[in-house]
Amino acid sequence: MAGKLTHFDRGGAARMVDVGHKPETARVAVASGSVRMQAATAALVRSGRAGKGDVLGLARTAAIQGLKRTAELIPLCHPVRVVGVDVALAVSGPRARPARVTIRAEVHAHDRTGVEMEALTAVSIAALTVYDMLKAVDRGMVIESVRLDEKRGGKSGPWRRGGGRK
Repeated sequence: MAGKLTHFDRGGAARMVDVGHKPETARVAVASGSVRMQAATAALVRSGRAGKGDVLGLARTAAIQGLKRTAELIPLCHPVRVVGVDVALAVSGPRARPARVTIRAEVHAHDRTGVEMEALTAVSIAALTVYDMLKAVDRGMVIESVRLDEKRGGKSGPWRRGGGRK
């Protein structure tokens, strides 16, 4: 294992880690994921004719709104001062198999702890919003590959998927 688990005390009980002694530093986390769907569903998103409105625009807004509530959703997460976020959603081209909406969230903060959970929450909420807006036409959609791709800042230093620590 790559490190010790910090959210448990010596007796194994869950605890919120004390980060009060840590310096405030710039933190960045990038997460991604996708929603796999039928080609006809992706075409509906591309055309902008989904019955509930702008799927990608609303999912982007939901991602931003959701990431700001991460500490309320995940019991042991600290509230962090997010200073910027970029959420990108794209629908695959008409010949892509399988068809999908891809999601990428990059979250910036200046705080004592990282924003990995905020980035993952943003991607998850965006994916759930895409599903909700399209479920009437495609209940078989699959949310997949929600993952951390990169993090920078903090004591543990930079990390990138596939490359480990930089």
